[in-house]
Amino acid sequence: MTKALAAACLSMIAFGANAATIDSIISPTRIVIDDGVKRAIVELPGEPVYACGLKPFLAWANRFEGQSVESTASGVALSIDGSPVSVESLFVKAGWLRPATLTDDAQASITERRGGWSCASAQAPFDAMHTSVDPKILAGIALNESAYNGRAWPWTLNVAGRGFFFRTREDAYRAVRYLTSNGRSNFDVGIMQVNWGYHGKRFASAWDALAPATNIRVAEDILNENYRLTHSAVKAVAYYHSANPAPGREYLARFVKHLYQIERGL
Repeated sequence: MTKALAAACLSMIAFGANAATIDSIISPTRIVIDDGVKRAIVELPGEPVYACGLKPFLAWANRFEGQSVESTASGVALSIDGSPVSVESLFVKAGWLRPATLTDDAQASITERRGGWSCASAQAPFDAMHTSVDPKILAGIALNESAYNGRAWPWTLNVAGRGFFFRTREDAYRAVRYLTSNGRSNFDVGIMQVNWGYHGKRFASAWDALAPATNIRVAEDILNENYRLTHSAVKAVAYYHSANPAPGREYLARFVKHLYQIERGL
């Protein structure tokens, strides 16, 4: 039985046949449901995001207390704009709950620094999404590549040396579609600024290239290939930008500066 199904079953047991409301919210993983006869605690799957502490979450979540809820296949759900939305997905999207599997909404909330993620370190997205490369190394490179207000930004493109920071993944995707429809391929995409012309075939699609976890994984593949080629971690990082010595050295100097900032608590 999946966690979501277990949560749904628990909520149905708790609600009984009566209309139910949210009595109170204890944490990102625990809510109290009142069905008019009894109250019961419903556990939501995932891990709470406490980088900002509990108080900011409770202040944000207070708006949902007293609202009607229903049981759905995806768990306890609120009605938003006439459609049921699971409380779990709502908390994930708002950045207060980290699911076991990082969905697109979870990846966006982490990298956009929503909710509790707003107080997390610059390394936090890479702690969550790395697979084979030290997350600190990835964070240092990403700050070279897509830094916006001191954090790596996922919806970034670089075209002819000019960086473009988009508000949403959809906006960035439309820009990529415009570029490719006009025969352009020499641009960098995503949180790790992977070059589309050289590495586009590593992705299932341009939309996929913008997914932070996928973009990071491809960057890891490139770094690992650089390391196997050079047998040097330093050159692997420098070659991520350029195999030419001068730009590689400049890139490496900025990378080292970012590593220092991360170690100091950025």
